[in-house]
Amino acid sequence: MPCPFTHIKPWADRMPEECGVMGAFQPDGESVKDAIYYGLYALQHRGQESAGIAVADGHTVRSYKAMGLVAEVFSGEEAISRIETGHIGIGHVRYSTTGSSEACNCQPLVVKYREGWLALAHNGNLVNAEELRSQLEDDGHITQTALDTEVMAAIIARKGGDLVEAIKHTMATVKGSYALVVMTRDKLIGVRDPLGIRPLALGRMPNGAYVLASESCAFDAIDAELIRDVRPGEIVVIDEHGLQSIRTETPLGSKLCLFEFVYFARPDSTIDGISVYQSRYNAGKYLARHFPAQADMVSGVPDSAITAAIGFSKEAGIPYGESLAKNRYVGRTFIQPRQELREKGVRIKLNALRKNVQGKRLVLVDDSIVRGTTSKKIIDMLRMAGAREVHMRISSPPVVYPCYFGIDTPDSDQLIGAFHSKDEICKLIGADSLEYLSIDDLLKTVEGSSCDFCQGCFNGDYPIPVCQGGRHNGL
Repeated sequence: MPCPFTHIKPWADRMPEECGVMGAFQPDGESVKDAIYYGLYALQHRGQESAGIAVADGHTVRSYKAMGLVAEVFSGEEAISRIETGHIGIGHVRYSTTGSSEACNCQPLVVKYREGWLALAHNGNLVNAEELRSQLEDDGHITQTALDTEVMAAIIARKGGDLVEAIKHTMATVKGSYALVVMTRDKLIGVRDPLGIRPLALGRMPNGAYVLASESCAFDAIDAELIRDVRPGEIVVIDEHGLQSIRTETPLGSKLCLFEFVYFARPDSTIDGISVYQSRYNAGKYLARHFPAQADMVSGVPDSAITAAIGFSKEAGIPYGESLAKNRYVGRTFIQPRQELREKGVRIKLNALRKNVQGKRLVLVDDSIVRGTTSKKIIDMLRMAGAREVHMRISSPPVVYPCYFGIDTPDSDQLIGAFHSKDEICKLIGADSLEYLSIDDLLKTVEGSSCDFCQGCFNGDYPIPVCQGGRHNGL
């Protein structure tokens, strides 16, 4: 019998993390190297392909970036010496969805233009990036990377003059999502897109340094206090005079990415007033309330589904236990270039705990099913370890549409939820039953937030018009 997944392009069966940005300004002139380094370390889950830091000392900007994890990139004397001094800094960890995974596409992007030095680090995706890039190239601009970040830098540089006004002009020109940290020789600037699709938080360290980060968990790593989230359409300027907030024209409703709470963000982060941990815990409770199962144990797929599984267990009154052991040292090498290595990837990363699952009826909670290949392998693994039944519960609705705003989701023809019913998916992955959290219940898990949410990957209702005919170019 032919494999039902042969039409799916080989790749990791997850939504890979996006990117993470970090910024710090120390008014007393002390180096921000350590704050940026440890902040990026805390954001490593958002990107494992490359890392970079740029610092400024009031006169010039210096940077170091390379392929690899944060600890790998900044392990040598050359890297440390390049960023040793500087009371202003920005940093970036990257998962490439626009541009190939090459050193030339590492961030921060550092450029020199007529107004001086400019460094940028960006998380998001511009849906009109290629159109803008073509216009720039028609006007004689030479591009050196495949980054949306370079497009934004070029528009800022061409506008010139007052930097804030140039950023406002850029925000009015580009369309899409961005959490952006910008640095000059004497300023740190944070920018969040008018819809607030990508998260960006503002904090302060005990020594008075202001910090910006994609997630509040980065602040905990450096003993900083979360002040608030940068508001949609807000420009935050930090310099020797303190902090200035500048609001730009914004739509009536913001559209934060809902998948931040399902999968991307760390559970110890708070985004736009909502605890990621509590959101996932509540998702598990709603799953148990609406889709119970006769089972002996509830388990979660490490790591992002564990919190939801605990919520399911508490609500259902079924004991929680571990059914899968995770290899914590796989890291970015998990996504392999050859099909035969990819097929072994799940067993390299996860293994069944035979003693825990043998003879038991399991409820297995996961955050999503993208292509279905990983779910099938995990269920097969649990059955081989002696599980009697495996009831799959997913703490989000079916992923039916691709993302155009900074997440590397596949095209619709690769999404199992786009062309198979729930019952068909259940049969394909080999589960005894399968249920998804409804979009209404998922939205209940983030009630009380100061924002609205983008649900495009679930219902195709995108906050910005997009061309759906071709592959998106996320960053």
